[in-house]
Amino acid sequence: MAVLALAGCSRRGEIDATGGIVAVRSACPIAAIPAQTGDITLFNPAQSRDASAIDVVAEITNLRSTCADGTQYYTEATFVVNARRSDASVARQVTLPYFSAVVRGGNVVVAKRVNQVTLNFAAGEYRASAQAKAGSYVDKAAASLPADIQAKITQKRKAGDADAAIDPFAQPDVKAALLRTSFELLVGFNLTQDQLKYNATR
Repeated sequence: MAVLALAGCSRRGEIDATGGIVAVRSACPIAAIPAQTGDITLFNPAQSRDASAIDVVAEITNLRSTCADGTQYYTEATFVVNARRSDASVARQVTLPYFSAVVRGGNVVVAKRVNQVTLNFAAGEYRASAQAKAGSYVDKAAASLPADIQAKITQKRKAGDADAAIDPFAQPDVKAALLRTSFELLVGFNLTQDQLKYNATR
């Protein structure tokens, strides 16, 4: 964990003796669901986009993550896929693809994996749920702020000092370092271009 604050032993969110607010930045990737990828709609027939042709609708929910600190930072995300179908006459199994991607600095994909989650609908049941998970490894050095940047952020400042009114986070080198060492573990359905377009325009 790297402390992004104006020092002291205050707890997160408190104002310390220097007047700074203590915040904590985790070096572990934060798990999130990218926009437009948290749900999927299957049609029957597949080419139709009419509401009457909707076959199965599923969504990712309850995304949670844990982080293990070893030789690398290992983040494991767990989530639930809830689905409903339009025809419950017979038992049915539906398998859906989902991706997990490690993204650096908000826009650089450094790793991606595609897995599958299987939902089992019992005869007469319109709804089904399944649990799934994803994981990521991030090198500690890549996710850690350089010592000089940490020193610049955490140095104590007193009223009257030349740099007292300067926000360290606004400095270009600090902003660049924060971006470079920030990682996310993104999880979502591995949609086709047509499915992504449907989610974006419905």
